[in-house]
Amino acid sequence: MPYPFEVCEAHETWRMEEFSSAYVRAVSATAGCSVAKPEVDDDSIDLILKRKRAGTAVRSPQLDIQLKATYTDCIREGHISYPLSIKNYDDLRPVNVAVPRILVVVAMNPEAGAWIEHSQDSLSLRKCGYWISLRGEPPLSNTTSRTVTIPREQVFDAIGLHRIFEALESGRVP
Repeated sequence: MPYPFEVCEAHETWRMEEFSSAYVRAVSATAGCSVAKPEVDDDSIDLILKRKRAGTAVRSPQLDIQLKATYTDCIREGHISYPLSIKNYDDLRPVNVAVPRILVVVAMNPEAGAWIEHSQDSLSLRKCGYWISLRGEPPLSNTTSRTVTIPREQVFDAIGLHRIFEALESGRVP
């Protein structure tokens, strides 16, 4: 297939970023969450999710997301391995933040033509996203990156996101 369906080149990572954002937005809408994008990303927060709820211990909780997309071979038998920059790692691990933070890694196919499948009856976003909370993780002496291991059970899908928000609504953080 000709461009734009070929392999996403290194200078086109914006395409992967846009697709992964669309993935999070689709999952969030299904789970009843709204999505906002901060105007400035100086704290490793790419998207802000909110769910309006009343009658819960915490009303209308929100969740901050650092979003990554990759087409490297990161999928292992029981987990996802992703090399996260130390800056992002350090921004995601504090416990003294008002809004909980998670990392979402969307595993993608290198060929953009394989990202979606659609017809008049359906639209499928291909591959999958996974999430992890790095809250409370220790500081590292490494100055470049830390390989984050995400259990494959922690799929970032509507059911998983609903469960995260149920925890937030009851006052628990992921």
